Amino acid sequence: MPPVLFLLMLLGALYGLGQAMSWEEKRRLRNQVVEMFDHAYQNYMDHAYPADELMPLTCRGRVRGLEPSRGDIDDALGKFSLTLIDTLDTLVLLNKTTEFEAAVRRVLSDVRLDNDIVVSVFETNIRVLGGLLGGHSMAVMLREGGQHMQWYQDELLHMAKDLGLRLLPAFNTSSGLPYPRVNLKYGVRGPETRTGTETDTCTACAGTIILEFAALSRFTGDPVFEAHARRALDFLWEKRQRNSNLVGTTINIHSGEWVRRDSGVGAGIDSYYEYLLKAYILLGDDQFLQRFNIHYASIMKYISQPPLLLDVHIHKPLLPARTWMDSLLAFFPGLQVLKGDIRPAVETHEMLYQVTKKHNFLPEAFTTDFRVHWAQHPLRPEFAESTYFLYKATGDPYYLEAGRTILDNLNRFARVPCGFAAMKDVRTGSHEDRMDSFFLAEMFKYLFLLFAEVEDLPFDIEDYVFTTEAHLLPLSLSMVPSSSYVQPNRTSEEELDDSNFDWTCPNTRLLFPDPAFPRNLREPIRSAVDKSCPRPAPYREPGMGRPPLRAQDFMANSPEHLELLRRMGVSLIHLKDGRVQLVQHATQAVSAVAAEDGVRFMQEMMELSSQQQKEQLPPRAIQIVSHPFFGRVVLTAGPAQFGTDLSKSSTGVRGFVSVAEPYSGCTEITNAEYVQGQIALLQRGQCMFAEKARNIQKAGAIGGIVIDDNEGSSSDTAPLFQMAGDGRSTDDITLPLLFLFHKEGNILLEALKEYREVEVLLSDKARDRATIFKDKPLPGSLIEGSVDVHETEEDCLTEATTPTSFEPTGQSQTSTVEVDKFVSEEVTPSQEEGSPLGEANSPAEQVSALVKEGSLTETEADLAQPKEDSDKREEPESDTDSSNQSVDELLADWREDLEAFQQMEKDEL
Repeated sequence: MPPVLFLLMLLGALYGLGQAMSWEEKRRLRNQVVEMFDHAYQNYMDHAYPADELMPLTCRGRVRGLEPSRGDIDDALGKFSLTLIDTLDTLVLLNKTTEFEAAVRRVLSDVRLDNDIVVSVFETNIRVLGGLLGGHSMAVMLREGGQHMQWYQDELLHMAKDLGLRLLPAFNTSSGLPYPRVNLKYGVRGPETRTGTETDTCTACAGTIILEFAALSRFTGDPVFEAHARRALDFLWEKRQRNSNLVGTTINIHSGEWVRRDSGVGAGIDSYYEYLLKAYILLGDDQFLQRFNIHYASIMKYISQPPLLLDVHIHKPLLPARTWMDSLLAFFPGLQVLKGDIRPAVETHEMLYQVTKKHNFLPEAFTTDFRVHWAQHPLRPEFAESTYFLYKATGDPYYLEAGRTILDNLNRFARVPCGFAAMKDVRTGSHEDRMDSFFLAEMFKYLFLLFAEVEDLPFDIEDYVFTTEAHLLPLSLSMVPSSSYVQPNRTSEEELDDSNFDWTCPNTRLLFPDPAFPRNLREPIRSAVDKSCPRPAPYREPGMGRPPLRAQDFMANSPEHLELLRRMGVSLIHLKDGRVQLVQHATQAVSAVAAEDGVRFMQEMMELSSQQQKEQLPPRAIQIVSHPFFGRVVLTAGPAQFGTDLSKSSTGVRGFVSVAEPYSGCTEITNAEYVQGQIALLQRGQCMFAEKARNIQKAGAIGGIVIDDNEGSSSDTAPLFQMAGDGRSTDDITLPLLFLFHKEGNILLEALKEYREVEVLLSDKARDRATIFKDKPLPGSLIEGSVDVHETEEDCLTEATTPTSFEPTGQSQTSTVEVDKFVSEEVTPSQEEGSPLGEANSPAEQVSALVKEGSLTETEADLAQPKEDSDKREEPESDTDSSNQSVDELLADWREDLEAFQQMEKDEL
């Protein structure tokens, strides 16, 4: 079958779903795309070339070794004018033939590929090798047109082969998987290479080679490149988890063991799936399509929970690996269009669009309730890519409006005098001095194609396939004889089975007989993100009665309720810190009706959480006012939804602190004589917050501070935590109760250990020292220039929500709720292999919820945010020997932890 048939869906139905965009408006937006490209490209050429990338804030080039290292991000830079090479075929697509010809001459005269520098095999392949091959494809097309590039003698192809040969030493492993890095001059062996000692690589890094290497082989007639790329893909396929048919994120290149066993469609795996499908499109090899479809079926079974795409564990695919998503998965709706699966593509794209409108850009990572998880946005093009493919497939002008939103936000928030700057924080609009080469290689291609008419294009775009870097490779390569690579013997399991997949893609006219159908898919998702989602009662068979359990009635220590949850497909996973996580999989319910009850239960539980968020209380302050601090140390504290409202107190509550006995505060206080008239220190856990407050109030305390027992937690790395009541009236509680994360609490405890008498002020905000010491002489050691220890960081206070457009039958909807420690100590944490659910969750994404008395201890009902995998981003480590540290040392460590955390966030993805 000619592979071009696989692109038939791109001729999608041209119907209108509302007001169509006028030809004039499309033309205006197309011209705006070209103007924006000119602004970015010309500033690179004026201020950065021949450097690899432009630094748009300082208007200079980024040269590796001359700028502070950014870690792995810099592995893309090889002193080979990266941005210029990455932009070559974009120039042709945007009808800038003269500029393209000049750029090719610059590349041939100025670029060296034999630099003594260690680069990423993956990034160099997709950006530089792909850029050279895309540029060669365009040069040949123009040359054959007879008007341009008549002097061209395949020089870019010769450079591409030279680079391919320099990358080949990375594939010299027993598995065939490439080393992640290679020295362009010396390869991977020997001390002069400064590489070759790595043992792990990401799945996408090893599996995103085939398009460029196969194209290089077929352009040059040298089969060695395609053979190595196929061998790496074969090895990854062999190492897939055979039960789930999923692959992990990181693999050992020597043993083939999975190092990280979480599986998704975002960072670390994304383009592996993309290249399986596109290798079939480009090369016409049915085996690639078969493998893709087997993987795709598993993705839709385990990972896809429309509109969400959530990572799972390859060995236990019904267990979620995390409940946040990274922005790289935004390419997936576009891939689903190529597959012909339009409905989930529409749903996921709509979710991404609403998140984009909420934050102006897609945050680098965001939670299942659409809040910011990692705030950066390096001008990634994946959302624009999916927008283009969906417009091509549906003809729906809605996607033109989505493209307009992208353009407007780039111009409003990212445009600077010397180009476009990446967003350091989408919440604050702060910039980073960075404009990656993929911005010019991909973003402007997709946006131009979105608004362009056929007559605007210098060639037929349907004759090419896009690489993951949006470089253009001609489909005619499928007609070139393939390499001499001998495929391994197929097992019976791998024989082609027509029932596993469709050979051609459906016509979108048949998918959408009703022009309003895509709009009907989008509406509930838009409502969910906006937190205005109507939740109709699920259909119930006659005689089935009312739902067996409602969220407001749930008690976590009730065996009857646990059995009802099991029947609804809801399971409890115990976390190390004593909380439990509720996970709902519709496929595990005893019936379809029970599955719908489970969906309803989880939605209700999260609505209980969101009700609290609607009345979000501001943070409070704990200010240490005794010697030697005198008000200079301010700890950010979480409020309680009961007790004294410090915002209505002009003076706050001031007193000396004393540790309550028992420290949990869950029974009658035994050292009441010490607690009386003082502010009691308590540890979180074992009972409800309100119960702690009542016990210290009975002992005569004037206030209380609850310290988190989750080691390493800090207000610097976690949003505000609120303490809820116990479901009954809390009017009897008249003292203030505040919550400190572990690191801040440890500072207070160490101060108490070192100075014995520590006086604090509990208030709604930090007070200036003149107010604190009114009518008292200020200590001479006080200086006006001192600063508070903690600087709060604003987060998007988007209310927790869950989309209600899920289909419970046949799809695994995972919703999670966390509750604090049971009163009973019989429950022990689960230690499930490879599952972060068996680890103590960071409070970083907690959303506390009010639940009926007896149901939850300390009453938390959270959208669970599992701690990030240790090899991706580590929480600041807790103090292992705090008894030997002074307060000054603790404060210094605290600042170091904060700086390290911020650096890790900057280097992520």
